[in-house]
Amino acid sequence: MTRPAAPTRRRFLLATLTGCTALGITVSLVACAATPIFPFIPSHYTFSQQQVQDAVQRKFPYQRTVSQVFDVALTNPVVGFLPDANRVSVKLDARFVSPFMPQPVDGVFTLSSELAYDAASKSVVLKSPNVDNVSVSGQAQAYTQQINAAAAVLATQLLTNYPIYTFKPEQLQFAGVNYEPGTITILTNGIRIQIVEK
Repeated sequence: MTRPAAPTRRRFLLATLTGCTALGITVSLVACAATPIFPFIPSHYTFSQQQVQDAVQRKFPYQRTVSQVFDVALTNPVVGFLPDANRVSVKLDARFVSPFMPQPVDGVFTLSSELAYDAASKSVVLKSPNVDNVSVSGQAQAYTQQINAAAAVLATQLLTNYPIYTFKPEQLQFAGVNYEPGTITILTNGIRIQIVEK
């Protein structure tokens, strides 16, 4: 009776090791902590700031005309974590061009977003992004209200439901039991996603 158990344990171990890689984002084995129910089922995954940075970076540079008034170019995203608010922040360089302004305006704006799990795509996505701060200088300050409005529209169009991580099917199924992400917690140095039975 002990011999057939060995291949089964190997399959569980292989599934767990395979489950630590998804769509080019590699999660270290340290991030896959086992549950007390079964030692090979991860209770959570943890992603680093660099992994989130790499995912967001793929969206940029980004250019868009907003309300037929502003041509906006966004570059150089820098991802940060806001553990006290349980949100992710993204700081962006922005360049605004408009026929209503005598010259192009350079600025910086920072937005923050919640994270949520989208079951249809099996992805952790940005949810409800808000513009927290817009900084422009010189004569452009006279257009701060319009620039803030344009930045808010862009944040919604650009990052709402944008996936930062997509799970592979084998990461959410162990021994015929289906699992799904639960609580998502922003840490000072990473994002911890709980894995719970579906």
